[in-house]
Amino acid sequence: MRTQGKIATWKGNKGFGFITPDSGAKQVFVHISEFNTRDPRPRPGQIVTFSLSTDNQGRPCAVRVAREGEKIQGEIKRNDALLMSAVAVLFLVAVAILIALNKMPALVLLIYLAVSVVTFIVYAMDKSAAKRGAWRTKEATLHGLSLIGGWPGALIAQQTLRHKSKKEDFRFVFWFTVVVNVAVLVWLLTESGSTYIHQLIG
Repeated sequence: MRTQGKIATWKGNKGFGFITPDSGAKQVFVHISEFNTRDPRPRPGQIVTFSLSTDNQGRPCAVRVAREGEKIQGEIKRNDALLMSAVAVLFLVAVAILIALNKMPALVLLIYLAVSVVTFIVYAMDKSAAKRGAWRTKEATLHGLSLIGGWPGALIAQQTLRHKSKKEDFRFVFWFTVVVNVAVLVWLLTESGSTYIHQLIG
């Protein structure tokens, strides 16, 4: 729960101060490292929002501090995670709608769902292996699963498990596999693509 207050005192040379909560509760200690951004420097009278916590000695302190109007970094990351997960879900919903409109066979959605579940499990296993220092799944395998239709599961795994979500070169290749996969799906909606897939499944 976020609490609002004002910086009562600030010792710039030491990098800490105290916040007076608007609720009238006792002042709480705050360190410069807990501010969402360090510039401009904190100063007395600034309105801030913060979360309450305790230090190593059990004393109350302010964490995840933001000045008035600032967004909390942690909240931004959570919003990004929700957005990416929503993209995966909406894509599967779109495929389901195309099936309902007889634009493609139901097998397509079943493949996406099945491969996505497998991909999520592989990501979870790789995350566990990383923590234990055990044998890791090759990145080529993860990308291969995304390419053949498991990217919705990969996207959800990246956000919910916080795995492979920051490595830039991995992310670049991952999104390339998504583009290729979606491009193939769009081709399947064309006359030639529709003919091919119906011949394929008999």
